Amino acid sequence: MNRNKFKLAALSLSLGLLATAAVQAVPLRWAAQNDILSMDPHSQNHSTTLAVLMHAYEGLTRYNNKYEVEPALATKWTFISPTQVRFELRRGVKFHDGTPFTADDVVFSFGRIRQPQGTMQTYVTGIKEIKKIDEHTIDLILEAPHPILLRNLIDFRIMSRAWAEKNKTTNTQDYKAKEDNYASRNVMGTGPYKITGWQPDQKIAMLQNADWWDKARASNITELSYLPIKSDPTRVAALLSGDVDLLTDLPTQDVAKLKADPKLKVVEGPEVRTIFLALDQGSEELKGSNIKGKNPFKDKRVREALNLAVDREAIKRTIMRGLSIPAGIMVAPGVNGNTPDIDVALKPDVDKAKRLMSEAGYPDGFEIQMNCPNNRYVNDEEVCQAVVAMWARIGVKGRLVATPMAQHSVTFQKFDTSLYMLGWGVATYDAQYALQSLVRTKTTGADGNFNFSKVSDAKIDQLVDAMKTETDIPKRNAMIREALLRTRDEHLFVPLHHQMRPWAMRANVTTEHRSDDRPEARFTHIK
Repeated sequence: MNRNKFKLAALSLSLGLLATAAVQAVPLRWAAQNDILSMDPHSQNHSTTLAVLMHAYEGLTRYNNKYEVEPALATKWTFISPTQVRFELRRGVKFHDGTPFTADDVVFSFGRIRQPQGTMQTYVTGIKEIKKIDEHTIDLILEAPHPILLRNLIDFRIMSRAWAEKNKTTNTQDYKAKEDNYASRNVMGTGPYKITGWQPDQKIAMLQNADWWDKARASNITELSYLPIKSDPTRVAALLSGDVDLLTDLPTQDVAKLKADPKLKVVEGPEVRTIFLALDQGSEELKGSNIKGKNPFKDKRVREALNLAVDREAIKRTIMRGLSIPAGIMVAPGVNGNTPDIDVALKPDVDKAKRLMSEAGYPDGFEIQMNCPNNRYVNDEEVCQAVVAMWARIGVKGRLVATPMAQHSVTFQKFDTSLYMLGWGVATYDAQYALQSLVRTKTTGADGNFNFSKVSDAKIDQLVDAMKTETDIPKRNAMIREALLRTRDEHLFVPLHHQMRPWAMRANVTTEHRSDDRPEARFTHIK
């Protein structure tokens, strides 16, 4: 009898503890319009993918709430020489499966992120080798002095070597070949949240990591769900009904309505992302064009005409509802290198554009296919539709093909389009990141690793290579300025605008707006 009473008391206590845990559980449901591309942290340099995975994978360094670099998996770094940096690794850190984090994991991750099938090499550019000194000490051997090393390292995410070897996933996923590997569907990091499941285009589920090393930054959010919701009305309805707590992709037409709702609050600011069109300037003939045997985009006059035909202020006014900054250069305000005097959007001049087209030998224009995403950037498909209409005035007949970002990304990475939209956020807050990835001639590693429009300009290559190692800040900034101006004045791209990025949330949610458009649960609380 006493034994039964003891069992009942134990059962009652267990149920009470479960009830208390349920009361204390604090879920955050975060929605935006597009899904991640992969869970492999070394595969795809895609902002949404990075924003989600950074909750589970960490780097040696990270940003604080003022975008200043601070220690993460490394606690200290010392420049032994301009090309040798010693990092002391944080002790006592465990991966989510309980195995210890050591220097072997950093060395392994370095070899993995550099594999050519991924697009993340830019974050380890300029690093020749990582040497293990002991279990908690490594040396980074640099090819030359590296002025933005600590910022680059933030998105060099560390994966468990033992886990990767056990699950035969030591190679980075080849996304453009539509490959899946164990790491593209599963996660093993050290971060504040454990990713417990991914249902593509539906939900990514995370649970707080109770063993995370940074107790001071631990949020009160115990569960985090990321919900990709492509439809604008559905996304907004989910917020209004209480099914979503945080919305980071706001339809421009709904911002005023959401601001006026007392159950919600809106935080806003510019995003360090530039939306642009990339033009294939390397192929001898354009795919999807009626011009055979030559490439109109090789002619600067054609590229200038395309830029002059775009009315960026009209796009801002009618499509973006004022929530964009018309762009003159390829990096946004807030990025080192952007200054108001050079970021001046071209004023539309259809007559001059027509003259340039005639001078280039295309008085009647030409046909071309334009590839755009339809679930990635603010009003992306609508912006492309507007550009198609504007270009029609100078005879350029664009055939718009709009697809989800997952498909769009494969298309341009396979060089299967001659004209495509892309948005480039500058994770390092320094223009070298954009110039090296997008404009420099594509070779191997980080140089031109996102240059899928085959841009090649010897002068810009020279400037980019010089700025990579220049530690004199005024000299380096002069190089950045010259490279940005040459990119602009040679019309190597069609910059459209820099995005503004309001976020809406339930009134009981507090978070810090991030200009890299990466909400972080460690900066978020629910009352």
